[in-house]
Amino acid sequence: MTTVLLVRHGLTATTGQLLTGWTPGVSLDDRGRAQAAALAARLAPLPLDAIVSSPLERCQQTVAAIAATRPGQQVITEDRVGECRYGDWTGQPLSKLAAEPLWRVVQAHPSAVTFPGPEGESMPDMQHRAVTAVREWNARLGPDATYLICSHGDVIKAIVADSLGVHLDQCQRIQADPCSLTVIRYTPLRPFLVRMNDRGGGVDDLMPRPDGHGAAQSDAEVGGGSGGADPGAPADGQPDMVNGASSIPAGAAAVSGQQPADT
Repeated sequence: MTTVLLVRHGLTATTGQLLTGWTPGVSLDDRGRAQAAALAARLAPLPLDAIVSSPLERCQQTVAAIAATRPGQQVITEDRVGECRYGDWTGQPLSKLAAEPLWRVVQAHPSAVTFPGPEGESMPDMQHRAVTAVREWNARLGPDATYLICSHGDVIKAIVADSLGVHLDQCQRIQADPCSLTVIRYTPLRPFLVRMNDRGGGVDDLMPRPDGHGAAQSDAEVGGGSGGADPGAPADGQPDMVNGASSIPAGAAAVSGQQPADT
């Protein structure tokens, strides 16, 4: 199984106010730097085969904190996990965009959305290039790899929707807060969503397993009909972080379902 850690970048001064998109020069603020440092400390015990990042500054700064705890660890820039290209909406106040007719479509039917202007991207195209990047990195790094991708809210939500086998129109039901951790394990048959929007859990369950202790289980044995259990699941069978660390502190991020996630 290939384990992918999806990290959203930390807070910036414009989070929740502007639709930042690909605007250059948007950096983490003091809160975001503190978030990145805390996440780096939490992930420090976990070996990573690669760190992959969106080219945008806020992601690069987030992974720089993570790589700093790992001597010799390089950061690989991957354009395909960069932010959705919001076209003419880029840099606009969210309060203004909320009055646009297209806003309601973004919330209810994102698979029909192409953002306005010559640089505007469609939501399905964004999902396709991001999921393709994940699958290609999975193949490149191999079935025993654990690696990290730092990206943006809408991109992470689209990847999670694909992993769950749900339509892109359901991605607005998924939350990806700043500096949250989402974990997906990919097997030959299907992905398993191990964590979503985790803001404080440990990493013991993500550590590589010794030979003979479940690392080589086939997909048919992972949550399938052969009687085997998902080796990443807790003993009670509940999703790892759904009922605990995934709760969202008040004010930590923009309200889900009212705006594109990565602002």
